[in-house]
Formats: sequence, structure tokens, C-alpha cells
Amino acid sequence: MAAPHVLIVEDEASQREILAYNLAAEGYGVTRAETGDEALTLFRESQPDLVVLDWMLPGVSGIEICRQLKRAGEGRAVPVIMLSARTEEQDRVRGLETGADDYVTKPYSVAELMARVRAQLRRSRPGSVGQTLTYDDISLDPESYRVHRDTREIKLGPTEFRLLATFMEKPGRVFSREQLLDRVWGRDIYVDSRTVDVHVGRLRKALGVHGGADPIRTVRGAGYSLG
Repeated sequence: MAAPHVLIVEDEASQREILAYNLAAEGYGVTRAETGDEALTLFRESQPDLVVLDWMLPGVSGIEICRQLKRAGEGRAVPVIMLSARTEEQDRVRGLETGADDYVTKPYSVAELMARVRAQLRRSRPGSVGQTLTYDDISLDPESYRVHRDTREIKLGPTEFRLLATFMEKPGRVFSREQLLDRVWGRDIYVDSRTVDVHVGRLRKALGVHGGADPIRTVRGAGYSLG
């Protein structure tokens, strides 16, 4: 599956680059934003898996950006780690009540921040950090690259494996073809959206090789969902 993608929203260039460097070293994709308005635009374009958001931004504050992201449909499920020089308890409470999933005060330890990033991704994208995924009678181990259905092993190609992992991280969520292209093939690779249909078909065939109901749902005009 594609590596998790992190949106950094930080107006201080040195801090932004330190964060980007360390996140990239962990294997994450990175998008940078300097202002709140830019962050909202890039959030829609890059569809990140996590946002690292500075409270003090020029123009629209990080608090307001967090509020807007958490009001948006898909933004509600994306973890936000708030960075702030404000150390008072009421500021931390305000940040968390606005919707931030974690609150880190400056100056912070980069190692600690990376640990908090991993912790949030374990919750939102467990397969990307090596956790075994289960849904109904299907289990997927991202480290051994093995899939079982009702104890029988299912043989999948690399693309079908990444597709299934994406579905199993968010059962019930409808993924558009464009979202699946980003997560499974990557943002920098051009693939025709009809290719998604071909690989979903192959995944369905593989999952049904020993019988059992088709767990993948086609949502007309929207995309695909597990369950």
C-alpha cells in the first residue's frame, strides 16, 4: 500500500523543513503549507493521512483551520497534531476541544513528535504501521504479505494486496477511483482510472476462490467499499 502522507502546516521555514526531513526519513510522503488558506487547499488536493498543524499562523489561525477540517466530511477522520508555544492548560484544552487529536508544546523533541505521529497512524491507518487487519472472515498481515479467508490462504498480486489493505483499514468507507489510485498506485504515477475496476475484479475473484460472499460493494457513481 502507499506510504502514509502527512500535511505539515508551519509558517517558520526552518521548523517546516526539519519536520519534512524527519517525516520523509520515516518513509512518509510529505506536503508543506505555510498558511492556513494554503493548508485548506492542499488538504483537499493531497488527501493526507495526518496533519501536523501549528497554532500560530499568519492570517487564519491553526485553531480555525482545525475547526474547518473537522467540520469537513472526510476531514473528520484525519488525525490532527497541534503544535503550539502555548503551554497553559486552558490552551491545551481549547486545542483538543477544537478537534485536535494530540497537542504538542514547543520546543518539542522531534523523536517524541515522530512517536506521536506513529501512534496516530496506528489508529487511523493500522496496516501502514504493520498491524494485522481483520474484517469478517478475512485477515491481512502487512508484514508477511499474507491474506487468509476463513483460515485458508488467499494468493494476491501486489496491487490486489494494497487494494485489500486500503479497504480493510476503513471498512464501510466508499473510496472513489481517484482516491484508490492515490493510495494504491501513488500520487506521482499516472494510471487510467479504469485500471482500478480491473484490479477490483481480480481481487473479488481471488477472495471468492474458496467460496463465500463477495465482500466488496460497488457504489454506482461513487466507487467501492468493503462491506
